[in-house]
Amino acid sequence: MSDVRRTSRLYTLWRKGVNHLFSGVAVLSTLVVLAPLVAILVYLLYMGFSSLNLAFFTQIPKPVGELGGGMANSIVGSAIIMAISSAMGIPVGIAAGVYLAEYGRGRMMANLARFTADVLNGVPSIVVGIAVYALVVVHQKHFSAFSAGIALGIMMIPTVTRTTEEMLLTVPHAIREAALGLGIPKWRAVVSVSLMTASPGIITGCMLAFARVAGETAPLLFTAFGNQFWSLRLDQPIAALPLQIFAYAISPYDDWHRLAWAGALVLILMIMISVTLVRFVAARGVMKGAS
Repeated sequence: MSDVRRTSRLYTLWRKGVNHLFSGVAVLSTLVVLAPLVAILVYLLYMGFSSLNLAFFTQIPKPVGELGGGMANSIVGSAIIMAISSAMGIPVGIAAGVYLAEYGRGRMMANLARFTADVLNGVPSIVVGIAVYALVVVHQKHFSAFSAGIALGIMMIPTVTRTTEEMLLTVPHAIREAALGLGIPKWRAVVSVSLMTASPGIITGCMLAFARVAGETAPLLFTAFGNQFWSLRLDQPIAALPLQIFAYAISPYDDWHRLAWAGALVLILMIMISVTLVRFVAARGVMKGAS
């Protein structure tokens, strides 16, 4: 009897030890994931915070040789481009994901669309920029904010599509069957039941796609081109933070290097604030819907 108790005690200790070991590995992995983000934020704050002032947010870049200036036009330009790309990429990506998860199971068209999304997700951003340049900019005969939005929107579609599909596949079939059993049309069940249930994951995918393309520079070189002055027209070249940061970073002037660090800090903060606000609003909407 004592041997049985001793064996049981040893097994309990071993089980607790393994549990603590894997818990520690999970915590360590989380710290490893967070460490690069914290390091980048700390370094950007160290390098760029001293260059942030009112002029940075209210003035346009100064000519070569003049100190000061800001990136007000680039901040507004990035917001315009991201609004265009989100308006194009997110609805198309969600619609494609709904088709793959709800209507296209086992169909050749769905398999082709899924394969295309996976391939497009791995295409280098500069290739997308060159393609949009050839298809849009060349025909328009000028660079524009609209073409930049198309390029970034195309890059958002595969991430949103695949995330939407995977999140919809996690919705239990019993929920769909209950909705259909009440006589609700399938399209209404998809919109009101499936999408609402999977909305937190879908929103996360949209924000992931947004954050991925917000800092892209290569596509903008072939589409938006950049602008040193104020321009809010969608059919004209427009300034953008990644382009301005790139131009300042490769310059030989120390003042421009400081502004580049400040621009990088503002870009990261804009992405973080946008993602946080969207998730907060979406979470409140989900909670109200559940109540």
